[in-house]
Amino acid sequence: MHRAEHIRVTAIAALALLAVFGMRPAFAKETTCVGMLVGVTVENLRVPSGRICTLDAIRVKGTLTVERDATLYARQVHVVGNVQAENAKQVSVTSDSTVGGSIQIKQGGAATIHRVRVTGDIQFESNSGALSAHENRVGGNLQAFRNRGGVRIAGNVIDGNLQCKENVPAPKGSNNLVKGSKEDQCRQF
Repeated sequence: MHRAEHIRVTAIAALALLAVFGMRPAFAKETTCVGMLVGVTVENLRVPSGRICTLDAIRVKGTLTVERDATLYARQVHVVGNVQAENAKQVSVTSDSTVGGSIQIKQGGAATIHRVRVTGDIQFESNSGALSAHENRVGGNLQAFRNRGGVRIAGNVIDGNLQCKENVPAPKGSNNLVKGSKEDQCRQF
């Protein structure tokens, strides 16, 4: 038996034993982004606390997570799952990007969502910086709740509802096509 064939047989036997005993081999499924990623495909992506990540033309098969005080600049990205940011410093998703789940930005700083197709919701909740959602296609709801840095919502096509509550100052916006209802602070948008 050649060395390569012996290694292959040994690997198959090891995987069979793991399966018999109910154990599964561990595979690295999360990529950490510090700096820049261009033109790659990853399973899940994480921007670690306090770091900056720039993404250009990449595909994330799962979830993109932005941690405390981290910054994300993403353009022309395709995320199959969600974009989740809690306590992030800044989040920017732009330039004909697509998100198969929702974009959730909570208890952070600033955010810009521009020219993105989102199958689920866009949610801004309890953020302190300037927030902007414009020229997006949203399959679910666009929601802005309890934000303190100013919210601008303009030129979006929203299949669900446009909901804005308890934002100080009150959000500004115009030219949103909403198939559901426009509610509370966003009634006139």
